[in-house]
Amino acid sequence: SRIRRLIVMSRFPALVRQLSTGLRTLLLFTVICGIAYPLIVFGIGQVAFNRQANGSLVSFHGRVVGSSLLCQEFTDAKGNPLPQYFQPRASASAASATNGKGGCDPLATGASNLGPNNPVLVREIRARQKQIAAFDRVPVSAIPADAVTASASGLDPYISPQNAAIQVSRVAAARHISDRAVRALIARYTFGRPLGFLGEPGVNVLLLNIALDKQHPVP
Repeated sequence: SRIRRLIVMSRFPALVRQLSTGLRTLLLFTVICGIAYPLIVFGIGQVAFNRQANGSLVSFHGRVVGSSLLCQEFTDAKGNPLPQYFQPRASASAASATNGKGGCDPLATGASNLGPNNPVLVREIRARQKQIAAFDRVPVSAIPADAVTASASGLDPYISPQNAAIQVSRVAAARHISDRAVRALIARYTFGRPLGFLGEPGVNVLLLNIALDKQHPVP
């Protein structure tokens, strides 16, 4: 019994040293990884990439009106699309599915998860084709896929150049300007493939509509 107590007492200082070393290591890495590193990354972001680090916010007349990374709806109080603006892609966000008021809600991002042969998706696509054909006065055959399908996030800020093209005449007529003037702005806000090979070219709807309001306000 006495020998056992002596063995335990002889081991106790070693155990304390091990615990002390472990605790100091934990505190050191907590300071490095939990405080210093986040502050350094935050500082670099604010200095070198201020706009991107703060959400790529877009201002108009001194007021933040959205983010260039998120889609935004251009509708009246009843949810009807405004003819003087380019319209974004359809959205399958949770907000759109639950209240029927549309998507572009960053708090309810999501996809429908419906397959291409799902009858619900087929009905939605046909309904969107009919609505766009009447709104933009174009044949269904001219409507590109991205105009009637939602993106995976439901918040895609871009539309295809083909989608923008079918909206030109409507926007030009609503603003009393030429189709050529509208196409010039589309070209300015059409962004190429990331890194030159990823994805497809896209037109940023929010930036394009703001440019329209600046240069060709609604009469």
